[in-house]
Amino acid sequence: MPRTEYPKPPFPDQPQDRQPGRTVPMDPPPDHGEYTYQGSGRLADKIALITGADSGIGRAVAIAYAREGADAAIAYLNEEEDARETARWVEQAGRRALLLPGDISDRAHCRALVQKTVDAFGRIDVLVNNAAYQMAYDDIGDISDDEWDRTFSINVGAMFRITKAAVPHMAPGSSIVNTTSINADSPSPALLAYATTKGAIQNFTGGLAQLLADKGIRANGVAPGPTWTPLIPSTMPTEKVKHFGEQVPMKRPGQPAELAPVYVMLASDEASYVSGATVAVTGGKPII
Repeated sequence: MPRTEYPKPPFPDQPQDRQPGRTVPMDPPPDHGEYTYQGSGRLADKIALITGADSGIGRAVAIAYAREGADAAIAYLNEEEDARETARWVEQAGRRALLLPGDISDRAHCRALVQKTVDAFGRIDVLVNNAAYQMAYDDIGDISDDEWDRTFSINVGAMFRITKAAVPHMAPGSSIVNTTSINADSPSPALLAYATTKGAIQNFTGGLAQLLADKGIRANGVAPGPTWTPLIPSTMPTEKVKHFGEQVPMKRPGQPAELAPVYVMLASDEASYVSGATVAVTGGKPII
């Protein structure tokens, strides 16, 4: 049942002092579909570049894509242990994995991610812009100019730059999937900078879908609700982590494995008439 299949809060205290966090210390451990996702060839022989693919939603997407028949370029910041674990699951599915560490706030690195993927695989069929940065603040006065700019650089600027670099290597029928958030429509005040970027991503995706229609490239967004990933214990106060997910009707956070099927659908040829959409995966809380 949706409300009882996965763990519900309260969760144990588990602060992490390095952002964007690590998977192993999390209690309960996130489910990325490692032992449950079954593919059916829906992405056979496609090439996917996935940012933030070391853990959380990105790892679940990489596992699902591999089991659907796609090779995966795994972009991440510096979480080597998590990234190698994602690559292991991709290769266990019989697909190729390419590890691409680096900071996407660096403009040159955004272009390099695309070029290295094309050098290794020849093209890009699916681009998943998933990596994001957030920090929680209770007072606007505590948000520095540098913090605001960094949040936009990673969440919005990098998405633009990676997409711009990737499009020339994407043929008609290709797909772009951007991770937005329930915060785009229902912003959390403590996540002011992050929520603002997610609104921008939703708008960017809608415009991008129209801009790329003549090229035969689709662009869609996924709006997760509270999702149990390393970003949560590494960026939120302990008390909020303890009760994370209670605010939605299902009274629990979503697991990355519960997001992955939507990313598969949007990347697949079955979604040939779906572009400019935002798909909510929010545990029952509607988005406007």
